[in-house]
Amino acid sequence: MDGDAADGFLDGRLRLRQGRGHRAGHDAVLLAALTPPDQKGLILDIGAGAGAIGLMAAVLAQQARVGLVEIDRAACALARENAAANGLAERVAVYEADVVSAKSRRASGLVDEQAALVLTNPPFYDESKVRVTPDSDKARAHVAAVPLPEWVRGALALLAPGGTFAMIHRADALYACLAAMKGRLGGVTVRPVHTKPGAPAVRVLLTGVKGSKAPMAVLEGRFA
Repeated sequence: MDGDAADGFLDGRLRLRQGRGHRAGHDAVLLAALTPPDQKGLILDIGAGAGAIGLMAAVLAQQARVGLVEIDRAACALARENAAANGLAERVAVYEADVVSAKSRRASGLVDEQAALVLTNPPFYDESKVRVTPDSDKARAHVAAVPLPEWVRGALALLAPGGTFAMIHRADALYACLAAMKGRLGGVTVRPVHTKPGAPAVRVLLTGVKGSKAPMAVLEGRFA
């Protein structure tokens, strides 16, 4: 499928153009599925790319407003096109911002501690441990330009007290994910994601509540 073709999500309820770089797939669907259908207020998709996760959240939670936060200008333009093409422009705003920079967040129009739900699928890989693709768009989506704790800190700055943070990451990065969330979230849940029964987890879905003191829980795994 070429970069101009539209990909279907949510059984065709959402159609997205994704460009020629990173293409959203199972990870985006798994994360967006954590959106409660009765969610209200503001949902933010951090590192939104062409908008797959946030736009799925907008379809799933029809009473919510959605913000797509993305640093790449071309991806922001594509996200706006996707919101309009799916009839979601009235509820979806795109913010061109570097989430780790308070100055950049403010300049884009974002306000700290306003989101009821933050969803994020951060770049997964350490540049020193993988062969980086020459495709700059794919590299930006896959290779972490900033440490995970800084990414999480920036995302949580936008989350209101009592709001929920949700993230998907590699299963072998679970320790780093929990360390990045430590002291900032409570009621943390960890759900492993497997490709088949008996196989090691390949992804983890993590959630937590800002300001909560509830203990952590490990949930039943699921398959992708």
